[in-house]
Amino acid sequence: MTQEQKSLPKWILIVSGLFALLGLMVSSSLCFSPQSVLQTVDLNAKGVDYLTYMWAARQFAIGFIFGFATFKKSIAMLTIAYIFFLVMNIGDFFIGISQHDSSLYIGAGVMCIIASTMLYFINKQSKQNDTRTNIKKIN
Repeated sequence: MTQEQKSLPKWILIVSGLFALLGLMVSSSLCFSPQSVLQTVDLNAKGVDYLTYMWAARQFAIGFIFGFATFKKSIAMLTIAYIFFLVMNIGDFFIGISQHDSSLYIGAGVMCIIASTMLYFINKQSKQNDTRTNIKKIN
């Protein structure tokens, strides 16, 4: 285990692990019980099942990416995962605005704030690790 991995705060790993679980749970809900997630959608309409499975695949990818990055305790992988998550939620935010869906744009806005905050703290931790590494090289 590298010094970078050892110095990643546990709370960052816990939050990232929770995002991994959330992504996997939403994905499984979409696959096995879509009516619990899509209450206002006619699930018998043509093409809805296709879109539901696409959304489930997206959520599975998010869960897997966060899970793998958390398991590896990698600052670089977590940074990429949170950038992906931020971009995705920015898109959801604008979709919510265009569809006049307040729950979507409020939820996406909150997730954007969380993702931005996590990116800030991960970047801060990365800079601290770089400083420690440079000090060790000097000594």
